Amino acid sequence: MPRFDLSPAELETYAPEISEPADFDDFWRETLADARAHDEPVRVEPVATPLTSADVFDVTFPGFGGDPIKAWLLLPAGSAGPLPTVVEFNGYGGGRGLPVERLGWVSSGYAHLFMDTRGQGSAWGTGGDTPDPHGTGPSFSGFMTRGIESPADYYYRRVYTDAVRAIDAVRTLDRVDADRVAVCGGSQGGGITLAAAGLSDGLVAAMPDVPFLCHFERAVGLTDRDPYQEIVRYLSIHRGAERRVFETLSYFDGANFATRATAPGLFSVGLLDPICPPSTVYATYNRYAGEKQIQVYPFNEHEGGTTYQWLAQAAFLGARV
Repeated sequence: MPRFDLSPAELETYAPEISEPADFDDFWRETLADARAHDEPVRVEPVATPLTSADVFDVTFPGFGGDPIKAWLLLPAGSAGPLPTVVEFNGYGGGRGLPVERLGWVSSGYAHLFMDTRGQGSAWGTGGDTPDPHGTGPSFSGFMTRGIESPADYYYRRVYTDAVRAIDAVRTLDRVDADRVAVCGGSQGGGITLAAAGLSDGLVAAMPDVPFLCHFERAVGLTDRDPYQEIVRYLSIHRGAERRVFETLSYFDGANFATRATAPGLFSVGLLDPICPPSTVYATYNRYAGEKQIQVYPFNEHEGGTTYQWLAQAAFLGARV
């Protein structure tokens, strides 16, 4: 993939105006208040696995509308706690999979909660377990356009709320240190990380890796790759819906959550990334309100730094817990 976006020097100072609705904070305050009114208890059930280094638990917590959301919780075997904790969100189309698939954080002494993404889990990986029981109007195949003509109905209103409630849930657990919780995720998980960081207080770190769901207006006009192209194809059929669609998306833009995030942030970007263009990442990074760093991979696409980035995250978080 040849370099197609702004030059590295231009990216470092790229700070475009991002559409932000006047009632952004009220919208999210009311959304979260409604979700928190559902006070179903968090269920934590032990799971037998071949692992000897980790205790594994199947977690169910109330998300948007009180809907039951699944997650895996891994704790270092025999640990007493309270432990520093990483809450992680998944990439587009993937589910929580199997608990033996992600052992880096628990092997490093952290409690690790990996959230299932409602309705997803059938595009790659080993599956998901959380349905999305809410209907939408017309949409293109995928998740990007479900309910896209109304902020109240948009799919990511539910997902972002689930993410905040995952943080709420993990903070209630005896073996978790509620004051030492970090969030992370790659691609879609990076976008969810930004929303969680902008909507949750007291996080010790936010680590969005090659984040998706940022600077929508530029992304859909710059890349010819999915998932952003789902929006393009929707608009190619629903002519005249552009204003409503981008107004909806402004409530869910990672760049708007970035201005509200205060936890120390570690971003990453691949300068040849055709899925999440570098300028959309930098537009968000340059608005991030907290202490921040960015790992740049000049010759990588959407895979970014992979394990190298996890090592950078481990060092970044280790210095803050």
